[in-house]
Amino acid sequence: MSLSGCESIIPALAQIIDTSSVYGVDRITMGLTFRGRLNILANVVKKPLAQIFTAFNSILPNQIGSGDIKCQLGTTNEFLNLTSHKNVRISVSANPAHLGAIGAVVCGKTRAQMFYANDLEGKRCLPIIVHGDAEITGLGVCFETVNLSKLQHYGTHGTIHLIINNQMTGTTATGPLRSSIYCNSIGRTIDAPIIHVNGDDVPSVIYAAKLAAEYRARFGGDVFLDILGYRRFGVSETDSMQTEPIIYSKIKEKHPVLEKFYDEMLAEKLITEGEYQTFEQAFEKSLRAAYDQSKEESIIKPKNWLESSWQGFFEGKDLLYCAPTGIPEDTIVHIAKVFSFPPPGRNFVAHPVLTRILKGRAKMLENRELDWAMGEAIAFGSLLKDGIHVRLSGQDVERGTFGHRHHVIHHQTSQSAKYYPLSNLYPDQAAYIVCNSSLSEYGVLGFELGYSLISPNQLVMWEAQFGDFSNNAQVIFDQFIASGERKWIRQSGLVIKLPHGMEGMGSEHSNAHLERFLTLSNDDPENIPDANDELSSLKQLLNCNIIVANCTTPANYFHIIRRQILLPFRKPLFILTPKSLLRLPAAKSSFDDISGQTDFHRVLPESGPASENPPRVKKLLFCSGKVYYDLVDARAKNNITDQIAIVRVEQLAPFPYDKVQKELQKYDRAITKAWVSEEHRNTSAWFYVEPRFHFLGVHELKYIGRLSSSAPAAGYHRTHHRERVKMLEDAMAL
Repeated sequence: MSLSGCESIIPALAQIIDTSSVYGVDRITMGLTFRGRLNILANVVKKPLAQIFTAFNSILPNQIGSGDIKCQLGTTNEFLNLTSHKNVRISVSANPAHLGAIGAVVCGKTRAQMFYANDLEGKRCLPIIVHGDAEITGLGVCFETVNLSKLQHYGTHGTIHLIINNQMTGTTATGPLRSSIYCNSIGRTIDAPIIHVNGDDVPSVIYAAKLAAEYRARFGGDVFLDILGYRRFGVSETDSMQTEPIIYSKIKEKHPVLEKFYDEMLAEKLITEGEYQTFEQAFEKSLRAAYDQSKEESIIKPKNWLESSWQGFFEGKDLLYCAPTGIPEDTIVHIAKVFSFPPPGRNFVAHPVLTRILKGRAKMLENRELDWAMGEAIAFGSLLKDGIHVRLSGQDVERGTFGHRHHVIHHQTSQSAKYYPLSNLYPDQAAYIVCNSSLSEYGVLGFELGYSLISPNQLVMWEAQFGDFSNNAQVIFDQFIASGERKWIRQSGLVIKLPHGMEGMGSEHSNAHLERFLTLSNDDPENIPDANDELSSLKQLLNCNIIVANCTTPANYFHIIRRQILLPFRKPLFILTPKSLLRLPAAKSSFDDISGQTDFHRVLPESGPASENPPRVKKLLFCSGKVYYDLVDARAKNNITDQIAIVRVEQLAPFPYDKVQKELQKYDRAITKAWVSEEHRNTSAWFYVEPRFHFLGVHELKYIGRLSSSAPAAGYHRTHHRERVKMLEDAMAL
């Protein structure tokens, strides 16, 4: 989209970069609008023109990924700044049409850059977000992002918000766009300075940009620069003129800012007409030369459009090898000890409830067993031991919404005294950051996604509150996480933790919508891997866009968390973690399940009496998640443990065809084969798994579970109980 009407953003950005570089900034991350993006890439980021033109060639073979429209791709460049005489590295983040979302991602990337550069005060790393006037007022994620600016583990010590104020978006004028007088009113919520400047007055724009950069450098806070311009052209060359005739009659009379600035310089004898023509001809010549060079290119090189690279990460790696995820027992014991006791050698007063929890952990250590919290802590601790930075973010994650985690122990008589067990495991361990976020899903998840993009050697996790409060982040799921690698060749190992389960607490507490994540998977039901290929599971992971899992044991949860780092590539993981299973005695694992050469099980087969005599099994049930324990209890009560086999599919996507096929063959005499779901039919895994069973030869797979519903769960406990009883009766019927 044309920048005509607000061209002065180019010298504004250049001035911000020059001034910031003088103050020590050498890493700049930018999030841009569509408008003027290519202009900014060429004239501010100094992306080679030939690379820009190459992306517009009609058909280029050997294209990696699906690509994206040119004004959405990212890039990175490093060059010598002529004002400071220092090198500056600028990255422009790839972003979708949901423009406001990129701001959160940019801030997350900057925060991670600050962490790895040990830039505690943000002196070297600077985020710049370019907004449109309609976007910054119309999209709530802009406020969510601004609200993070002063939070302990989210602030960037100042983001520069530069607003291209068109006084119009698309074909709509200012009137219907907002209720506030100014588009940048959100800056007032954090007492940020807001600078308004006339976009036609280039010297004033440059002065305002310098002021904004100096404020950020001196005071370390957000600043808003509102460049008041106009939109000479709409989305296309003529569309706005059809609906805004009065505005465009006035715009038509205005001289473009470049002509206006040239006339002023000519009048002040700062330039001659000949000098201007010489410069214009030279620039036109460079454009023509770059265009001719681009026509010689036969492919688009992905490295030219990467916003950042993980240098050396993929070099020399076998992409089809993943080491076992088990760890030595002495490591397990050490981490469990630290996690199970209050701070050593201190007169630390813990809450009585926490004291009871710690005693329970000490008992587990004695019995060589682990519950969910212990399995998670040992997984994190083992990665920290190996130098892997771990970051866990979300609402209430320090304690855990269900009071199970307690990764921060609070002194009960001192407000400031806190103890972080997992930060005190080893003297040379990596940093562990566990941080309660604001009450945000969209903005915080975007932030954590950005954080995850900076380095592959870190475990970054976002946990939804109650597990099901994630719907507000759907834009991040759809536009970034599920499709980012395909569009922008950007991998991410981000873990999305969704505590989930039908506990009779109503729709709002069972709202994870498992079916949505499975629908986002690119796993093709007709593409069945060779069951004899030992590498088929890793090939599936390599080719998938996301991983979706619903584990039933602390050990398997431990392994899948560690697998995120041990894989030779990175894929986002959606993992449904439990609620009631956090304290269920049956949902515990042994140290033996996570030690030595143990590994993640994509499928957990039947291990009871039914497995000892497969021909006797009349019914074969497949399930995923918490419902497994309900089925086991019901089977025992009905005294049919040898007639019904229950198989747990722990990793749903990519689908474990080989393991499922093995169980089907083992129980091939079973009269009935069924998928059991505690969710409603339309919000469960059913529509994902059914065609995959079909292509494995199971043409009459039965569905057992709640019927389809527009609400994810019943709000009345009696209704919930009745549905659960019916489901279990159907599952046990022979």
